[in-house]
Amino acid sequence: MAHDHKLEIFRGTLKFKNNIQKIWGVLIFLTLVTAVEVVLGIYKPQVLTHTNVLGMKALNWIFIILTLVKAYYISWDFMHLRDEKSSLRRAVVWTPIFLVSYLIFILLFEADYIHNVYKDGFIKWNF
Repeated sequence: MAHDHKLEIFRGTLKFKNNIQKIWGVLIFLTLVTAVEVVLGIYKPQVLTHTNVLGMKALNWIFIILTLVKAYYISWDFMHLRDEKSSLRRAVVWTPIFLVSYLIFILLFEADYIHNVYKDGFIKWNF
């Protein structure tokens, strides 16, 4: 590869970090975040499943946040956003985060409305 090494400044000293170290770092980070998601999905702690935050269980919020963290890190590393100008980084990262947040907001409020309609008895539960 033409760009086998990358020069980094770490605590005032110059340090070379090659691509193999970067790949292992990405693998370890994504593996840890995924392992946390899997463990939480298997055990489903009662504290997180019986706590509602903004109309949704806390465990679901944790899954959404960890998924966004993984998506951001993948785009940061594999799309090489760390080397781009800040305006391009903001355009690429903040636009989907805003749209996903808006989508979650819409889905939660619509689902809560439909649930309240069924719960209050305006429409019979027929499924």
